[in-house]
This record gives sequence, C-alpha cells and structure tokens, in this order.
Amino acid sequence: MNKSKKIASGMILFAGILFLFFIIGGCNNRDAEKGGEESITIGAKHFTEQDILGEIMAQLIEAKTDITVVRKFDLGGTMVCFDALRTGDIDLYPEYTGTGLVNILKEKTMSDPNKVYETVKSEFRQRYNFLWLRPFGFNNTYTLTMRRKQAKSLGIKKISDLRRYKGLLQAGFDAEFLERPDGYHGLTRRYGFSFTKSPKQMDPGLMYKALSEGAVDVVDGFATDGRIKAYGLVTLLDDEHFFPPYYAAPLVRRETLKNYPEIGRVLESLGDTIDDETMRRLNYDVDGRGRRPADVAREFLLAKGLIVKGSRR
Repeated sequence: MNKSKKIASGMILFAGILFLFFIIGGCNNRDAEKGGEESITIGAKHFTEQDILGEIMAQLIEAKTDITVVRKFDLGGTMVCFDALRTGDIDLYPEYTGTGLVNILKEKTMSDPNKVYETVKSEFRQRYNFLWLRPFGFNNTYTLTMRRKQAKSLGIKKISDLRRYKGLLQAGFDAEFLERPDGYHGLTRRYGFSFTKSPKQMDPGLMYKALSEGAVDVVDGFATDGRIKAYGLVTLLDDEHFFPPYYAAPLVRRETLKNYPEIGRVLESLGDTIDDETMRRLNYDVDGRGRRPADVAREFLLAKGLIVKGSRR
C-alpha cells in the first residue's frame, strides 16, 4: 500500500471513529441530562396550591410510568413559569384558563368557562405549540377578601360596595395582582374606583394573616384557599363579573407529549377529579395544618384510587 492510500485509509478510519464518538457521546449526554433515565421536569408557581398540583401530577406519572420526574417548584409568578416552559427548562406546569386568556394571550375577559378553555387550548397550540389537557375540575377564581366582622359591620357584600369606603380601607395585594391586567388596575377600571390609600404590596403567603390581624382591610384572594375559612374571612361578590373563570389544568409542551405520549394518558385521568371544596381542603391541610404538599398529594391520589400503596412514592 502506497503512502497516499495509507493516508486515505487512515482518514476513513478516523472519520468512522469520530462518527461513533458523536453517536455514543450524544447518548451519554442525553443519559447524563436525564440522570441515567428518561425524565421530565414539572414546574410550579410560588404558592401552596401549585405545589400540591405539581406533586399530584409528579407522583401519578412516577406511579404509572417508568419516567423520572424532576421538580422545579416555587418558580415565582405566571410569566416565570411560562417562560421556563418556552425555553424548555420545564416540560409542564399547572396553569389557570383565565390567566392564560388575559395575562398571557392578552385577550379580553370572558365569562363562559367552556369558551375560555377552547380559546386558550386553540391559541396556545397555534402560537406556542403548547397543549392544555383536561382541567382538574375546580375554579380558583380571584376574589377580594375581608374580615367577616368588618365586612358585616360596614354592610359590604360585593366589590362595588367598596366604593363607599375607598378612603377608609387599606388594601394589600401581591405583586402579580398589582401588575396583571386581570388584577388591580383592570379591576378599578371596571368598577370605576380605586382606593385612596395606595395598596400595600405583600407576600401572598402572608396576606391572609395580615388581614386577620388588622394590618390591612382588603386583600386579593383565591376562591379555593382554605385559609379564608380558617381565618374567619369572607369573599366579596364580583357583581360586575370582572374576573374570568380560572380552571386549573396541566399545560404541556407538545414536544414532551410527542416524546412521552404516556404522560398525556396519565394526566388526562386527573380530569374533573378535584372540585372547589376538595381543593380548599387540600390547601388548608398544608397552610392550616402544616402538612407537606407531597403527603397531601399522595393521600389524595390514594383516596381517588389513582395510585395504590407500594407505588414508587
């Protein structure tokens, strides 16, 4: 074999080795990213209900499939989770239909729950390649909340009643409610008033306690929060129908379901399994009784017969 043939043969051999290196290396990189196993990442916003829903989805997937679930909870507000979904940092998270409609799509509010769901389902698929799965069943609508005794003494039953006391009452809202279009500014435009004293910005985990102790008089609340009853609070009627329906559902990257179709089948079994009262109870188990979201989620799944004792979690 002459010198040129040896060089050519060597180059072919080198190219073959290099090709195998990339194939094996690619597999190894994927395995490294997945921790040696196939895995997905579930995200959640920074409040109790999201932790519980994230755990319910994660534990059900772990029990029904061979997929490992990485948890990235307490990510922050809506856009933090949504941006993480867009970049692929997470594969899915629990979102609310009204939030998807108004806060993400920037569409006008609607009162028909089915129309809201069909709108976000269609638009998210077209714009972002994300899929809304079946809603869990409960409507965690925004509400304004007051101490029951104070509301009764002032004769306040609905949001429009606050107009008479806008200079007397101190409001406290979390940062997201102060910024989002279906929050404070949109609410004041619909109802035609704003509080004379600027609302205090508060941590959502501390608002109910601050309200019960008299630090503020009105806070934004969530209809499924068990602390409303625990603290002796009352929600005000949205008599101008400002807030849209907020039905919670898994929001998933389409690519994830393409790679792991079993996830879709598993999560669809959660449709209509959680009503408003059940979600309030689950939230209170964590916020009021100090239980771990993971334990509360597992107890719920066992009670519904969705997992059995002895499953992986």
